[in-house]
Amino acid sequence: MEGFLAHVQLGLATALSAEALLFCFLGVTVGTIVGVLPGIGALAAISLALPLTYYLDPTVALIMLAGIFYGAQYGGSTASILLNLPGTATSAITCLDGYPLAQKGKAPLALFVTAINSFVGSSFAIVLVMGFAPMIAAIALKFSSAEYFSVMLFGLIAASTMSVGSPLKGLAMVVFGIALGQVGTDVNTGMFRFNFGILELADGFSLVAVAMGLFGVAEIMSNVGQPSGAPMNVKGMRFRDMLPTRPEWRQIWMPTLRGSAIGSFIGALPGTGPGIASLMAYATEKRVSRAPSEFGQGSLAGLSAPEAANNASVQAAFIPTLSLGIPGDAVVAVLMGAMILHGIQPGPNLINDQPAMFWGLIMSFWIGNLMLLVLNVPLIGLWVRLLSIPYSLLYPAIILFICIGVYSADNNVFDIYVVLGFGVLGYLMRRYGYPATPVLLGFILGPLLEEHFRRAMLFSRGDLTVFLQRPISAAFLLLGAVFLLSIFLPGLRRRFALRRGTRG
Repeated sequence: MEGFLAHVQLGLATALSAEALLFCFLGVTVGTIVGVLPGIGALAAISLALPLTYYLDPTVALIMLAGIFYGAQYGGSTASILLNLPGTATSAITCLDGYPLAQKGKAPLALFVTAINSFVGSSFAIVLVMGFAPMIAAIALKFSSAEYFSVMLFGLIAASTMSVGSPLKGLAMVVFGIALGQVGTDVNTGMFRFNFGILELADGFSLVAVAMGLFGVAEIMSNVGQPSGAPMNVKGMRFRDMLPTRPEWRQIWMPTLRGSAIGSFIGALPGTGPGIASLMAYATEKRVSRAPSEFGQGSLAGLSAPEAANNASVQAAFIPTLSLGIPGDAVVAVLMGAMILHGIQPGPNLINDQPAMFWGLIMSFWIGNLMLLVLNVPLIGLWVRLLSIPYSLLYPAIILFICIGVYSADNNVFDIYVVLGFGVLGYLMRRYGYPATPVLLGFILGPLLEEHFRRAMLFSRGDLTVFLQRPISAAFLLLGAVFLLSIFLPGLRRRFALRRGTRG
């Protein structure tokens, strides 16, 4: 215990230095702004900031880059709730209930709940990183490709039940998303596939272009020509408009705790990310809810669980990175690259070799999340004012930001055409009742699903029973089968009932 307290004291001394505090604040502020601007994202911001860190102390540089990472999670929810503009898969899940809440005039409440849940989820994961990193890392080490395949398959099946409307349409959209993810270069053979001779599709469709097209451009196309001058009416906002009532607090606190726990566990698994954590939290919450029909219509539980999960996942992603040297997702991989550039090798020896860096970074998480809470709650009124701008002025600016964000991701003009094409597709999907979120999640998880399936087949020499021989993998496959039965059984029962009625 004394050694633990000594480490915490060392971390606080590092994180509370004037230089660390300055760059932590700079990181979370940049992260928030980058998150609010649609289509840019934490990965692009960190990549641009990376050259600046060459002149900083390695610990301070890492604190700033990490601040951009988790700060972007806060900011990304703002554009999703107010304008239905997700820049990431995580934000797409926030759109499901956050945007309907804003349409009902509850944007201040939704943003306040988001800020609180983000803080609680982050705090929960930080405690785990501090106290249980070795234990969680040991669990994560037991995950082979078979387990990863089963977890992702379960996540995709769960995604089909998340959508409002027909689960079969949701399942079809998951399959469509997986098909989109196959476009590009085969990882194993290096051969082009499904790119129809278009060289720009050698690396597949851009995630940012697909997300912004299906959600952002489609939303604008749906709203253009509406008789109202603004997307929503925004009255004079008071502080009490942000605060949940007692019944609303009761709807929030359990989903927040469940989302924090799910996000912390998923984030600690190498190769996962906040998108998967948010998906799992949302699907779980919808399953345990007494009113699942409210999800997608402005449910506070549907907003709280994924928000807590994505921020918990971001903090927990540092467990495999710092303790195993395995990045949790693409953004953490860039952070790990920054450490290597500074001559620091992440891995099991990092805690012993660089205690000031490890514990200083952990303590900076507390400080950064407190800064974000203080920074974001007063700005809620400012963000809500965006809704009072006439739509005729707002949507050209949004289109401009979308185009800039999409182009800046890969410096490719082709991606602008892609985002417009998916915008038209997203608009048609809305018209005919096909949900967009499962498409995006299938697009992201599909290539990972294929990779882990191939790897599992390679290690098992083509034996499909490997997925059932491992207990964790079998458990997730069983859960997936239960979800599928929940989709098909009601329809089958109705058919049997109709047949019996016609025979009678």
